[in-house]
Amino acid sequence: MKTQGLLRRRVAIGIGVIAIGAMGTLSACAGEKKEAPTTTTTTTTTTTTPAPSVTPTEKGLTPGGGNKFTPTVKAPPAPTAIPGDN
Repeated sequence: MKTQGLLRRRVAIGIGVIAIGAMGTLSACAGEKKEAPTTTTTTTTTTTTPAPSVTPTEKGLTPGGGNKFTPTVKAPPAPTAIPGDN
């Protein structure tokens, strides 16, 4: 029993060392490129239009009233088949 626990620990440590080594290798190979400075000229033209008038929505919620937001569309019932038929 002791040898299995020791073997698992050694395998876990080995995988950890390999993972850290791979991360170091990949980050060392990722060279940073210096981009040449670019100059761009942007011209912005803004036009304003009057905002549309806002009207309140009528929800009609009253305590004890029915649910006004219940959809009227009913889903068709599920098809039935003989067990074993797909």
